[in-house]
Amino acid sequence: MVRELVPVLAAVGLGLGLAVSTAAQERTPNDPRLFNPGQLTVATGDPVFPPWMLNDDPAGGEGFENGLVYALAAEMGFAPEDVVWVRESFEQSIAPGPKSYDFAIQQISVTEARSEVVTFSSVYYQPDKAVVALPDSPVVGASSFEELRQARWGATVGTTDLDYLENILGISNVAVYDDQAGVFQAMQGDLIDATVVALPTALFVTAVQVPEAKITALLPPDENDRGHGLLFEKDNPLVDWVNEALAAVIERGVVEDLTQTYLVGDEVIPEIRE
Repeated sequence: MVRELVPVLAAVGLGLGLAVSTAAQERTPNDPRLFNPGQLTVATGDPVFPPWMLNDDPAGGEGFENGLVYALAAEMGFAPEDVVWVRESFEQSIAPGPKSYDFAIQQISVTEARSEVVTFSSVYYQPDKAVVALPDSPVVGASSFEELRQARWGATVGTTDLDYLENILGISNVAVYDDQAGVFQAMQGDLIDATVVALPTALFVTAVQVPEAKITALLPPDENDRGHGLLFEKDNPLVDWVNEALAAVIERGVVEDLTQTYLVGDEVIPEIRE
């Protein structure tokens, strides 16, 4: 009986040893729960745009979101060269199912509907909404939601911008396009009068992409849009670790510094509240 128990006890001991070793590596760069242990694998858009990331180069570290990722990686113990970027479309990011990375970042708004199929981190940024239009648009000078409803609107499919137009402004016939470039091409082709986007995006669009356009008004936030969060595969066990690191980064003022550096404009813009 004793001789039979020895290998069993040895096997149990070995199993416990492996479990302890695995647990000891959690919340370190060699955490076995990472997509590739030893690396922090992060997904973003293809391409990426300023001010969120500059020069279509996430690894360059210049921009609000890649600046945040590198600060977060350092907080978690990763060297900059251990951050690995992968590219995917916005629609791929918010789709349910397995993810080939640890988390994604590309101005993804946390909503109740998306939270049913993916898991979000804590919110790291809550932007205002901005109306963007050409100078001869009928929305220029509008002072109420009712006046805005008289215009022709366009937005990118699957975005909280489209949700905002339909659910907050109450517009039922929004023209939908595959991407933001299509929205602004429609505006320049006189197919729509205006669109709604996050203020940082609006600042970049009107300064660089479509300089003839302008921000005509700021709008109140959507209560169903809780702000931007990092997106994980549903129930990813890394979320608590990342959230603790994100809280520490925010506490140190990193997000505020990045906001002031990349996202805040100088222009005084009228507000429409209802």
